[in-house]
Amino acid sequence: MTDAVAEQSLPFANAVPGAVLAADAAGMVVDRKKLIEFALHLRNHAGFDYLSSLTAVDYLGFEGRTAADRFEVVYHLFDTKKGGDGVVLKVRLPENDPQAPSLVRVYPGADLQEREAYDLFGITFTGHPRLRRIFLWDGFHGHPMRKDWKEAYYEEEHKPFGSRWPVGNHKWAEDRVPWGDNVSFPKGWDPATFQPAPPPLPTIHEPPWADENHIATERIIINMGPQHPSTHGVFRMIVALDGETVVGLEPECGYLHRNHEKIGERNTWLGNIPFTDRLDYLSSMSNNLGYVLAVEQLMGDKGKPPERAEYLRVIMAEMTRIANHTWAIGFLLNDLGAFFTPALYNIEERELLLDLFEAAAGSRMMCNYMRFGGVVRDVDEDWLTRARDIIFNRLERKIDEFDTYLTGNEILMARCVGVGYLSAADAIALSACGPQLRGSGVAYDLRRARPYSIYDRFKFDVISDDGCDVYARYKVRLGEIRESIKILKQALDDLPGGPIFNGKPGYVTRVEKGEAYGAVEGPKGELGFYVVSDGSDNPWRYHVRAPSYINLNTLGPMSIGYKIADAIVALGGIDIVLGETDR
Repeated sequence: MTDAVAEQSLPFANAVPGAVLAADAAGMVVDRKKLIEFALHLRNHAGFDYLSSLTAVDYLGFEGRTAADRFEVVYHLFDTKKGGDGVVLKVRLPENDPQAPSLVRVYPGADLQEREAYDLFGITFTGHPRLRRIFLWDGFHGHPMRKDWKEAYYEEEHKPFGSRWPVGNHKWAEDRVPWGDNVSFPKGWDPATFQPAPPPLPTIHEPPWADENHIATERIIINMGPQHPSTHGVFRMIVALDGETVVGLEPECGYLHRNHEKIGERNTWLGNIPFTDRLDYLSSMSNNLGYVLAVEQLMGDKGKPPERAEYLRVIMAEMTRIANHTWAIGFLLNDLGAFFTPALYNIEERELLLDLFEAAAGSRMMCNYMRFGGVVRDVDEDWLTRARDIIFNRLERKIDEFDTYLTGNEILMARCVGVGYLSAADAIALSACGPQLRGSGVAYDLRRARPYSIYDRFKFDVISDDGCDVYARYKVRLGEIRESIKILKQALDDLPGGPIFNGKPGYVTRVEKGEAYGAVEGPKGELGFYVVSDGSDNPWRYHVRAPSYINLNTLGPMSIGYKIADAIVALGGIDIVLGETDR
């Protein structure tokens, strides 16, 4: 323990003798045998009640690493009451025994994240209640985030591929590689006789009304999705029903999975920016911002944006929040049965913001706008005049209309009040974020708790509501639109002149060796990027802490005991996008 960060960790390190093996600026290396005991101390006595991000890294071939510490599981813990930088824990695992104790019983929000690390890295979390693949089918061979895993038609480790640049003359891999040359199957596996195992049933919760006076009902298992208009994309819920009452619910992801992170580790640092657009495709500006903030930490002074660029970033991010929330409110009403009229009213306002995005970035949805050290292009006075007209003159009036038409609507209240209950304690424990967390009365917003960019310069309120139900989440989104308008007015009034980029744009980004976690308060919650650099032109590790995915931890607990129709409302209240969920 050598530097200032390590010194600050000493009170935690000494709490459980022998737990912390080493500490530096990147975090504390913890003995896996004492991980649970140490995590319990951090949660119960040090205030770190929130597991934000859990992921793994394969260091095969990385300078200074051996087979004895090939794998690393990385945990980011934070304090929802005090905010601040939090702590980073790391558990190093040998190549021949990649096992770590599950933290699900300490931080239930580890559930889906541990399953992801198991699926993609093959790391076993002992004690996990249902450790199985989450994105890939159970018969999938291998773990694709490992450095020695190669997909069919594997070409090269990093982009740009030599067949395309600088020589060019590209031919499709299917035309060059004989079928099966780099497809590997398990030993003894026969595709002709293989029978996939049936999906496991969800955990059944015995209803409290099950007594001799209860009307006999048949218990059945049904599938909601993946082809269903109310699953918000190709998403499946395996639901156990007692009559029409939900007694078990298991989210099933992966139908849109394309291993975004493996692609990200083959891209150049710069080449990943447009890939972030494809995560939550309703919030591409926020996605850009989270990623560039992470990489800029590894660039030093070269990555510091000019003042005008900082303001433009905030303007685009807050417009994105409004665009997302108008869409979310409109389609929540759609899920309730008010087919399309409320959605169209909301989409009309969103389209005006997309006009501004198109004028600034050249695209309405996939806004490849942010750059390391600034933004790609400036906005002119005509753009600013249009923006001020929409923000200052129209949006507030329209939000008042939505409030008048919807908030007191008896159908909306009947379907949402008391539905999808999630207590504050459960929301924190399950790693919920964004309106899903603040709708349970937890006023935790990264713009205040862990300020980034220039958010500490603006006056705005963190909106929360202790209703703990779908109705509270609706009201939080409506309130956050008003606060975004408040921020936008300040940013547009104070927008300085000057350059929009630090230095000269280039294809190759000079990034120092190290690691960083950059996170923003995206419209759906904490969107974080954990990146590891070996000093080359491509990320060694690129991980996305996706709020749409992690918020699904709450879907089962929110649905148990409610009717099947309420489960649809609970899902709509989360506001997921499958591009971000599955990655």
